[in-house]
Amino acid sequence: MRVVLYSVFSQESPSPEPTVDVTESVSESVSNIVDVNWWLDSVLPAAIRIVLIIVILLIVRQASNRAIRRAFNRRAEKAQQVQAADGQEAIAAKRKAQRAHTLSSLFQNIVTILVLTTMVLMVLAQLGFNLGPLIAGAGIAGVAIGFGAQSLVADFLSGIFILMEDQYGVGDVVDVGDATGTVEEVQLRTTQLRAVDGSLWFVRNGEIMRVGNMSQDWSRGILDIGIAYAADIPKAKQAMSEVGQAFMTDPDFLGQVLETPQVWGVQELAADSVVIRMVVTTKPGAQFAVERALRERIKVKFDEEGIEIPFQQRTIWIRQDPGSEMGQSGTNLAQGDG
Repeated sequence: MRVVLYSVFSQESPSPEPTVDVTESVSESVSNIVDVNWWLDSVLPAAIRIVLIIVILLIVRQASNRAIRRAFNRRAEKAQQVQAADGQEAIAAKRKAQRAHTLSSLFQNIVTILVLTTMVLMVLAQLGFNLGPLIAGAGIAGVAIGFGAQSLVADFLSGIFILMEDQYGVGDVVDVGDATGTVEEVQLRTTQLRAVDGSLWFVRNGEIMRVGNMSQDWSRGILDIGIAYAADIPKAKQAMSEVGQAFMTDPDFLGQVLETPQVWGVQELAADSVVIRMVVTTKPGAQFAVERALRERIKVKFDEEGIEIPFQQRTIWIRQDPGSEMGQSGTNLAQGDG
């Protein structure tokens, strides 16, 4: 037992690992700096390669952006040529031109990001960095961010499809479910809507399940006008048609109405009135002002023609208890708000 313990404790401890001589490293670096051959053989080729990478990728970026601009500008020019005409074709052409400019800017930004990312990676490779762990770490980080920010990714993808499919644009009046208003800005993540009361709504693109665009290409105003049951329906329809024809020459709304307003006929036999429907096709967003103006002119025309616009009427039956003074007699009263 003593021999064993002696042999164990008598073994020599392992020698420490050799350390790097800092002085030698510093002196070697200094000698390399002052050595012209080191600059010519090591630094100059790497610098030339880095400069070539930067120049080539910048040229690729410039050429790609120019090609994108030409392609979308060609579409915008074709659309602008149609704008000289009047009517729905000019409106659709204007929207196509706006959409072409928006998509051109989007694709140019995507190309710029891809080129700059490639440039940074290639320059780091020339400087001697090992890109394997860097790319692997970036991939893991991307997966983690993707799982943690799924709603953010969904917002960006939805924003891209909204722009590409031209679901709506700046100036459109849209209904996105929780908010209704005029589109003030369309971004890749959010859409800004201005409501009638002035509220500015920020709606995430990923949460938009459906869109009702009230001002794309053309709009339609719908007027349901009620007349009394005793009124002459053909006379009322004729009066409304005359108002619509005169409205086409109104200088205040010249160019806002695309077609002569049409009287479709009796829409409903309501409790208090016979409802006659009139429709008018307008430029996008102009239907609300046109509807208000037409209602005012129809009211004036009906007053001139003696056509009654009725108020609410109800028939009320009053019953008394058998022991009351009036007995079981009832009274039929017609009551109105006038």
